[in-house]
Amino acid sequence: MDPANLLQGTLDVLVLRALVWGPMHGYAVSRWIGERTDGLLAVDYAPLYKALHRLERAECVSAYWGVSDNGRRARYYKLTAAGRQRLRQEESAWRRYAAAISRVLEPA
Repeated sequence: MDPANLLQGTLDVLVLRALVWGPMHGYAVSRWIGERTDGLLAVDYAPLYKALHRLERAECVSAYWGVSDNGRRARYYKLTAAGRQRLRQEESAWRRYAAAISRVLEPA
């Protein structure tokens, strides 16, 4: 895993994972990540929307306008086939990375 892309890649994989459950608008993605991490990770909106737009340009997500639960117009993001494939690759890389870090943190 390229350390220079670690933070950007972290957010991308979190967003892709959130969208596995179905189309979501940005606020719902942020809320999902916060809930799944018991509040440990809070995603600011600027980096979140940069990630969503980056993933859209990479054709990992598609976007459309809809109406949110509170009746406001919102842009929804949906995982594409390319996004599912990228998520599988990213998850595999993250699991290897996390296992390597865990081995380093274990007592000698």
